[in-house]
Amino acid sequence: MEKFVRLVSLAPLFLLLCFPLALAGHDYGAALSKSILFFEAQRSGVLPHNQRVTWRSHSGLYDGKASGVNLVGGYYDAGDNVKFGLPMAFTVTMMSWSIIEYGKQMASSGELGHALDAVKWGTDYFIKAHPEPNVLYGEVGDGNTDHYCWQRPEDMTTDRRAYKISPSNPGSDLAGETAAAMAAASIVFRRTNPAYSRELLQHAYQLFDFADKYRGKYDSSITVAQKYYRSISGYNDELLWAAAWLYQASNNEYYLNYLAVNGDSMGGTGWGMTEFGWDVKYSGVQTLVAKFLMQGKAGKHAAVFQKYTAKAEYFMCSCLGKGSRNAQKTPGGLLFRQRWNNMQFVTSASFLATVYSDYLTSSRRTLKCASGNVAPSELLSFAKSQVDYILGDNPRATSYMVGYGNNYPQQVHHRGSSIVSIKKDSSFVSCRGGYATWFSRKASDPNLLTGAIVGGPDAYDNFADQRDNYEQTEPATYNNAPLIGILARLGGGQSSYNQLLPVVTSQPKQTPVPKLLTPAAPASTSGPIAIAQKVTSSWVSKGVTYYRYSTTVTNKSGKTLNNLKLTISKLYGPLWGLTKTGDSYVFPSWLNSLPAGKSLEFVYIHAASAANVLVSSYSLA
Repeated sequence: MEKFVRLVSLAPLFLLLCFPLALAGHDYGAALSKSILFFEAQRSGVLPHNQRVTWRSHSGLYDGKASGVNLVGGYYDAGDNVKFGLPMAFTVTMMSWSIIEYGKQMASSGELGHALDAVKWGTDYFIKAHPEPNVLYGEVGDGNTDHYCWQRPEDMTTDRRAYKISPSNPGSDLAGETAAAMAAASIVFRRTNPAYSRELLQHAYQLFDFADKYRGKYDSSITVAQKYYRSISGYNDELLWAAAWLYQASNNEYYLNYLAVNGDSMGGTGWGMTEFGWDVKYSGVQTLVAKFLMQGKAGKHAAVFQKYTAKAEYFMCSCLGKGSRNAQKTPGGLLFRQRWNNMQFVTSASFLATVYSDYLTSSRRTLKCASGNVAPSELLSFAKSQVDYILGDNPRATSYMVGYGNNYPQQVHHRGSSIVSIKKDSSFVSCRGGYATWFSRKASDPNLLTGAIVGGPDAYDNFADQRDNYEQTEPATYNNAPLIGILARLGGGQSSYNQLLPVVTSQPKQTPVPKLLTPAAPASTSGPIAIAQKVTSSWVSKGVTYYRYSTTVTNKSGKTLNNLKLTISKLYGPLWGLTKTGDSYVFPSWLNSLPAGKSLEFVYIHAASAANVLVSSYSLA
């Protein structure tokens, strides 16, 4: 982000109406693949062997060294080379929320592994940035010196100083958002990497305690962030946001009580918002708490949670143009909040509308607006209209996702994509020389920044594809993070959703766990392969008992297991952790083989005893 000019009012500000149905169909699966790929272009640190954005290379290899801490890794936020902690944490939270809600759809399209990799790239960095319970590094580099130069990350010569918060220099908003990111990510990895999940949750606990005990705005401690990511909303929204995610991750009643006791004083039940993003989290908190209420988890706090829910619905109704005060849109139907990177508000609002539509549908409820009751499908149609606009259904017929469609931005305000790849030309690009040689070029970028969502058009649907037009042509990670969830949802079909936990209308009843028998695989093929199943949880929804099964496949041979094919019968619900190919299941997209002695885990949910899992074929090498 080149400069901070944003002014936020915590009052409802803009008018949003539902965009008409798309003029033509879009390939949401392709758009999902591209939007996730963008995060690989934003990576800092030592790039892995399976890096798919091949024009990038290693960068920021000494980050944190001057402070005696390893801060190599993480993400560059936008078109610059600074690692800003607050928007990075929000990015990870929203990627995780997308996977939590729509991981099944991502798996069906073969993108779940890439999405998990994108989350883990962020959380690995946050673990490094949180070396002590009450210390968190919140920025590496600073915008002023970085923006003076136009260099690809691999060449940067700018100041890489690290900035931290501590008890004497607090930052409740930064620590709170990072706690939310770690808690949300712990849910994502609970099945595929349980030890890592527990580690993330431990960091989340500590970060929340740090944020709550030592209160203050992070940009008062890390003052170099003020020009770029000023925390105008303060930190109360992040404390509530973190508490909501910690409750969802842990089921610890402490965090549910925190939301109830502090809802009024911290603004959770009071602010009716028309925006949601890296700074203002109230609408996100209200949406999560409404989910808890619909799930029957509010208990004695139902009255307070109803107030949260009313504000969540205020936001949703404003998006539809059916509230008491509505949000602004362009003549072409796009949500419009501000001229600078408006698209961040479009994707985040559309994500909330998408999940809330599914929450309402799951609980068989309707949205209550000033104009009357509204069917949940209208929220999903609204989100679809916004995504379709982004992908090209707009007055300019321009796709605002780089690399999608035939007419997309060619001169993106992004250092890495605008300068020839270091792999193609290793000649050093100097600080000011980059401006003279590359920034000022009127030609298309030499490197395609596939999947990037740029800032987008102005209030009248106008857009200038020029590299120096940073308000409209600069991308950001937090533009893409909410979008991956919506694209997965839309790609799954208008009625194809299945939340991780079915919504219940009363407190879950304790039910006996059925005795499980591990199905025997055919003796001719299963000798080196052990399959074990167990029930990890159960709950009752509308009189039906659901079970979550964890299945472990272990390579008992002394060789590497390849080309594994499983046949799974009597499966009546969603499955995570394998890829379906025809009538068989194979390794997930992030796993090509299983070394000797290693195991893989997959999970499924249904209202029956264990499915039959059989080995169809495999090879050993």
